Amino acid sequence: MLRIQSSLPDRYTTASPDELAERIAAAKAALGDRLFILGHHYQRDEVMRWADARGDSYRLSVLAQQRPEAEYIVFCGVHFMAESADVLTNDDQTVILPDLNAGCSMADMADLDDVELAWEEIAAVTDISRVVPITYMNSSAAIKAFVGRQGGAVCTSTNAREVLEWAFQRGDKVLFFPDQHLGRNTGLAMGYSHDDMRIWNPRFDLGGLDEADVKSATFLLWKGHCSVHQRFRPEHVEAFRAEHPDGIVVAHPECSWDLCELADQVGSTDYIIKAVQAAPPGSTLAIATEIHLVQRLAAETPDKTVVSLDPLICPCSTMFRIDAPHLAWVLERLVEGKVPNRISVDPETAEWARVSLQRMLDITDPPKQRD
Repeated sequence: MLRIQSSLPDRYTTASPDELAERIAAAKAALGDRLFILGHHYQRDEVMRWADARGDSYRLSVLAQQRPEAEYIVFCGVHFMAESADVLTNDDQTVILPDLNAGCSMADMADLDDVELAWEEIAAVTDISRVVPITYMNSSAAIKAFVGRQGGAVCTSTNAREVLEWAFQRGDKVLFFPDQHLGRNTGLAMGYSHDDMRIWNPRFDLGGLDEADVKSATFLLWKGHCSVHQRFRPEHVEAFRAEHPDGIVVAHPECSWDLCELADQVGSTDYIIKAVQAAPPGSTLAIATEIHLVQRLAAETPDKTVVSLDPLICPCSTMFRIDAPHLAWVLERLVEGKVPNRISVDPETAEWARVSLQRMLDITDPPKQRD
């Protein structure tokens, strides 16, 4: 997906870190309660220090929804996250992404046109009423809306199993996108086998499958992945354990299954944070997730040794686009009464995206439990 971010004026690109910090602080003070800055866990520290809330993408969107007095929601994350915040917040709130080029390669791997075509192709060879579409939170608002229209739901890495169990109460086949690894790892944990799964490659007719595969598969897994989590490999686990026999390996479920089956623990970003905090003092932990979170966990738990499982550190390149110069530029424009980089989802798409998100909430936190 093409997004164009204009170049910043020299006064931002040439400013020192201290100068930028002063300008961000001044702009934030001037905006007061009208401003709410969200910082995703993968953000660099120079940005995260200014966040009013930190968390994963969905939690941050919910927090923005709970702050109706905030006129401006500055989402230091990536495009699909800002879209989710716009879907959930009210019409009086404006969601802003500091750099429009901060996309998500995984989310972009499930294009709406490709998904709609896949749905038509599946319907031509099997009973589409028995197929339930499930999209990971890391997807565009358009994809979430498609799922809403077709009776499916959104899932997170935390609740993927609950959502899939719900799906199999309504059908006998799931089209899961955009991350094949989360779908596969969750399905395996549920007791399904690799034989129950097929990869749907949108570059080929019928996903590169034959009719028999489509009809027999329980999981049709979209050929998508996270470029960061896919880097972690079984040989990294072997090397770590050779050096630290008592070490603990904690992996995100966006990693490949052969890595996850070797890990000591597998879970969402929130799970990883809690796993590090719960580890005994003196523990050595290798974490298979984005490096900025790993480094932050290492700094915040000095009684433990926390390292990246991959010694060749790889940040999320798109998340990395959000930096202090872009944040300073956005905030100073807001002080001037100008709104740059607004992320706005059209009403119909937003309505159906909310439907799929609400289904997720109803599945994982039914009303009787919320009373």
